Amino acid sequence: MTVQTVKILSELVNTPVEKLLAQMKDAGLPHKSENQEVSDVEKQTLLNFLKRQHGEAGSGSERITLQRKKTSTLSRSDGGKVVNVAVKKKRTYVKRTDTDEELQKQQEFLQRQAEEQARLAAEEQARIDAERKLEAEKAAKAQAEAEEQARKEAAEAAAKEAAAREAVVKSEQNDTEQNVSGIGAAEPVEAPKQPKTAKKTSQAAAMDSKKPNAAPKSKKSANRQDSEKPRGRHPESKRSRVNINGDEEFGRRGKLGRKGKKPLQKQEHGFQKPTAPIIHEVALPESITVAELAEKMSIKAAEVIKVLFKMGAMATINQTIDRDTATLVVEEMGHTVKYIDENAVENDMIDAIDYDGEAIKRAPVVTVMGHVDHGKTSLLDYIRTTRVAAGESGGITQHIGAYHVETPHGMVSFLDTPGHAAFTSMRARGAQATDIVILVCAADDGVMPQTIEAIQHARAANVPMVVAITKVDKEGADIDRVKNELVAQEVVPEEWGGDVQFVGVSAKSGEGIEELLEAVLLQAEVLELTAVPSAPAKGVVVEARLDRGRGSVATLLVQNGTLRKGDIVLAGLQMGRVRALLDERGEAIDAAGPSIPVEILGLDGTPGAGEEFIVVADERKAREVANFRQGKYREIRFARQHSAKLENLFSEMGKDEVRTLNVVLKADVRGSLEALIKSLTDLNTDEVRVNVVSSGVGGITETDATLALASDAVIFGFNVRADSSAKQFIERESIDLRYYSVIYNIIDDVKSALSGMLSPDLREDIKGTAEVRDIFRSPKFGLIAGCMVIEGTVYRSKQIRVLRDDVVIYEGELESLRRFKDAVNEVSKGMECGIGVKNYTDVKVGDKIEVFETVEVARTL
Repeated sequence: MTVQTVKILSELVNTPVEKLLAQMKDAGLPHKSENQEVSDVEKQTLLNFLKRQHGEAGSGSERITLQRKKTSTLSRSDGGKVVNVAVKKKRTYVKRTDTDEELQKQQEFLQRQAEEQARLAAEEQARIDAERKLEAEKAAKAQAEAEEQARKEAAEAAAKEAAAREAVVKSEQNDTEQNVSGIGAAEPVEAPKQPKTAKKTSQAAAMDSKKPNAAPKSKKSANRQDSEKPRGRHPESKRSRVNINGDEEFGRRGKLGRKGKKPLQKQEHGFQKPTAPIIHEVALPESITVAELAEKMSIKAAEVIKVLFKMGAMATINQTIDRDTATLVVEEMGHTVKYIDENAVENDMIDAIDYDGEAIKRAPVVTVMGHVDHGKTSLLDYIRTTRVAAGESGGITQHIGAYHVETPHGMVSFLDTPGHAAFTSMRARGAQATDIVILVCAADDGVMPQTIEAIQHARAANVPMVVAITKVDKEGADIDRVKNELVAQEVVPEEWGGDVQFVGVSAKSGEGIEELLEAVLLQAEVLELTAVPSAPAKGVVVEARLDRGRGSVATLLVQNGTLRKGDIVLAGLQMGRVRALLDERGEAIDAAGPSIPVEILGLDGTPGAGEEFIVVADERKAREVANFRQGKYREIRFARQHSAKLENLFSEMGKDEVRTLNVVLKADVRGSLEALIKSLTDLNTDEVRVNVVSSGVGGITETDATLALASDAVIFGFNVRADSSAKQFIERESIDLRYYSVIYNIIDDVKSALSGMLSPDLREDIKGTAEVRDIFRSPKFGLIAGCMVIEGTVYRSKQIRVLRDDVVIYEGELESLRRFKDAVNEVSKGMECGIGVKNYTDVKVGDKIEVFETVEVARTL
């Protein structure tokens, strides 16, 4: 091993010997000449020292040097040559080692101790200074009092001296040769011994008395004289001074203030820091924002966010947290929790509404129900003397129509419900919102499925019925048959001992219309219907739609109180201020009383048909309740979807993928939309289903088309149309768009589409059967069965089965089919043939060869 000296090491590291020796000396090594040997340990020591000196504690990766170059230009003011200026900056960042961090912590600790000691020393020095200042103030005050006493004594002495001088002047008044000298006259008079200040004052007064026009001192001179004396400073203010009486006065820059002005006093605040922590009882609803939670605990929101962060939850000041999380935060901060009812805000708002007042008789609300095409709308047309059915698509009613009419017997409000099976939910809402049900049944058609359904709805709502047997003037009308069929449904007429009034009517001739109205009003008299018109309005939402020009339009039936323009309405999940009131003819009105159906404008959305509405006084509370209901609805819907996914997770395993038809559905009114969604979802099976990707009320927009493109959906428009931008997008992207005005057509088309998506059924069709009569062996084809076709036709291209004792023992295909020596494609019944079965040689005499094919049969829903 070669021995290295300082000189050899300097040559290896390319460093002068003198510099290397200086570095080794700084590193604490004893080397002083270039011939001394350097061991490996000493080299390592030198290396570590150099690394520490250059900011390196370990590997080179702990030291990073960044260089940045910034180029700018300077132009001369005289328009001369532009000079480029380059500024280079170099910064080196060194990663701290554990030793450096420990040293830094020790230094920080020592620094904190020094700061604490300095703070304590400063407080002690401040206390000492305050005591010294107080003592100095007391001494200054005592000195000021002494000086004031001296001034008083000097003033008294000056007064006595002035009196003496005046007496001497009067006694020597006739002596003209002798100069008037107050001093000489005053010398014989022996005055009391005075202090130095008083002596000076008396001499000044004597000099003033020598003047012929001597006069008393003015206030200004007195002030000037006072200003020459030492001033006393008030300890609380730099602008204070002591007056001649020793009282404190305040002025501006040495000038005295107004006489009698009270000195400023130190004002103390009324807040006292609590000596013990305050524990709050925090009332928590189902959900609360971070800001509201902080306000309930009387702390800053940042403190709540800090606690949530420690718990592993990232939240902002406006973020909503659930009750469990809020409970943990409150308990963590030392407060107590009190749970409140989640519907407390809603219940308090509803309970605060006063519905008391004078109750008066109100008009009955009558719902007309029955089967399709039994004459419900035509009956109302005759009563209203209008033609509503002419405007309905396909001659049927697809919305709930609300009308109120004045009859000779009084006012009656009618609700006309659709009769089609798809509108079951709409009819159910109609029955729940009504007082009396008119059950319409055609005399020539009898009781139908929707008639029975209407009876069930009326009984479920506990609403009395009046049966109107329509089309009594039509050929084939049989009123007795209708009565018998209704009795089978436990609807017994009065003349048969029941409690239901039966009236035969005709919408064409008007026969029985007056008797029907009398029966309705008689039933209303029995019910004794009353309402309070002076109370805030409440009722139900009959229908709602989205109008392009007017926004959300909701049809409301007022059941109690009076609805006025400008009222704040809360309807289900929506709220708003009533901007306009319209009757069923579209005319603007100012108010609507009990049992009056009206259309209102101003809601912020389309409420669901059948939702209850109320009029509230506070718009802020109404918006709060609406937001709460919307959040609760979203939570319930999400919980249902999540539960359905969990429940169906294992049941769907192992099953084939369900084929789905995605649909974007837009309708004109909310009731039709709900009925369409229910009808389409009822078509779902285990193999195919309808997925309503999006649904809404109003025209088809470009957003709907974009959603349909993204989800590969079909757009259905029910009594609505697409706008211009949506049409261009749909044509450009070739999206399937279909318009409908009758609900039957949508259901039929969707049913056909779903039927096409069903996998077909496979069915076997037996074409022919051949019986084996003998067995031959061919050198080319092997075993050949000589057969006789006993049924149908044997085909070469079809599949076969080999049956032995009517039991299938093999299933395959033919290898050859020959008639004598010729290969043929088929052999008919009663003919002999030779059959070679592919890959099977165990054919025996008496076996049967069955030829069949698999046929796909299309399925329908």
